[in-house]
Amino acid sequence: MSTAPFAGLKVADLAWVVAGPLIGRTLADFGATVVRVESARRVDTTRLMGPFPGGKPDPRQSALYENCNAGKLGLALDLSSPDGQDVVRDLVQWADVLVESFAPGQMRRWGLDYAALREHKSDLVMVSTSLTGQSGPHATFAGFGNLGAAISGFQRLAGQASQPPIGPFGPYTDYVGPRFGIVALLAALDHRRRTGEGCHLDVAQAEAGMQFLAPQLAAWSADGQEPRADGNRDPGMAPHGVFACRELPDGTQPWLAIAVRDDNEWRALAGLAGGAALADDPRFATLALRKRHEDELERLIAAWAARQEPLAAQAVLQALPVAAHVVAASGDMLADPHLRERAHFVALDHPLMGKSTVEGARYRLSATPGGPRRAAPLVGADNDFVLRDLLGYSDERVAALRQAGVLA
Repeated sequence: MSTAPFAGLKVADLAWVVAGPLIGRTLADFGATVVRVESARRVDTTRLMGPFPGGKPDPRQSALYENCNAGKLGLALDLSSPDGQDVVRDLVQWADVLVESFAPGQMRRWGLDYAALREHKSDLVMVSTSLTGQSGPHATFAGFGNLGAAISGFQRLAGQASQPPIGPFGPYTDYVGPRFGIVALLAALDHRRRTGEGCHLDVAQAEAGMQFLAPQLAAWSADGQEPRADGNRDPGMAPHGVFACRELPDGTQPWLAIAVRDDNEWRALAGLAGGAALADDPRFATLALRKRHEDELERLIAAWAARQEPLAAQAVLQALPVAAHVVAASGDMLADPHLRERAHFVALDHPLMGKSTVEGARYRLSATPGGPRRAAPLVGADNDFVLRDLLGYSDERVAALRQAGVLA
C-alpha cells in the first residue's frame, strides 16, 4: 500500500492571499498535516475576492480561497496579541515547516522571525514569500503579483506594440513564486533529513518571475537588445496569434489560438485557409518571409477564422496537425474532456456550499497520487482539534484563550 509522500510532515501555514497558501496547499495534497492560521479580525484578501455562489459576496464561500487552502485545518488566532504569539511558538514546536507571506519585517515585530523561532525549534524550515524578498532597498515595497509582474518586466512585454502595456492577466507572480518555493522547500527538507539542520528560505516573487524572461535578459546582456511588447506574435513561429471566430448564437464572441511551428505546418494551414494559392504564395514560404509579411499573413488567417465555428476549426487544425485551441472560458474548462478525464476538478463536501469545486493536485505521481482531501476550513473551524489534540492544551487553557479573544 502506497504512502503519501508528505505523510507525517507537519506544517504551520501563516501565509495569506495566494503565493504563500499555494505552497501549503501542495503539501496538504500529498499528505502533510497543514494548519492554516488566520483571523476574522483581518480577513484574508482571497475570502473577499470570490467568485461566490450566486454572485453573492460571502467570505465563507470564496472559490479562490477554497482553491488555495483545500485540505488544511483551520486555526483562528489573533497574531497581534502576546497570547496569540505564544500559541504560534507552540505551533512551531509541533511543526516541521512554517510558511508565511506577511510584509517583510512583520514577523520580526511580532517576535516570530526566523532568528527568534529557531531558538524554540533548531531544525525549523521556514519559508518567507514576499514581493521583492526580505532584504534589499525595495524589501518593504508592498503589493500583489500584478506589481510583481511589473517589477520583473512582464507588464511591459504583454500588450500590443502600438498601445500601452496591459500586462499578463491577474497577479502573475503570485502563481510563479510558489512553484519555486515548493522546490526550494523540498531541497531544504532533504538537507534537514541528512544533516538535522533547518534553514530560512526567502522567496521573492519578482525574482521568481524573472526566471521566465531569461531569453530577454540574455539578449539585452549580449547586445543591448531591449525586448518590447509584440502582441501575440512569437519570433520563432508565424502565424502565432488569437483570431476571432464566427459569433455564437448567444452573441458570444469566440476566439481561436493558432501557433504554426514550421513550414510544413504552415502549408497545411494555408491549404485549409486558402487552398493551393495561399500554400504556394512565395511571400510566406519560410519563417523569415512570413515574419516579414506578418501583417498580411494575419489578415488572411483572421479572414478565414471569422467564418469558422471555433470547436470545428480546432478539431480540423489539430488533425492536420497544427497547434490550435479555442480560448476557453471558465465554463469551457469545467466541460473540457481532457481535464475531466484527468479529474482535474474535484468536488469536496463543504458545510455551507454543499460542494466546493477546486483544482486537483498540480502534479501526478504514479505510485503516490495526491489531491485535496477536504474543503478549505472556515475561520477557526478546527480550533479545538489543533489546540487540544495537536498541541496538547488543556480544556482550561483553550477556554482562557477563547475568553481573552485570542481565538478570533
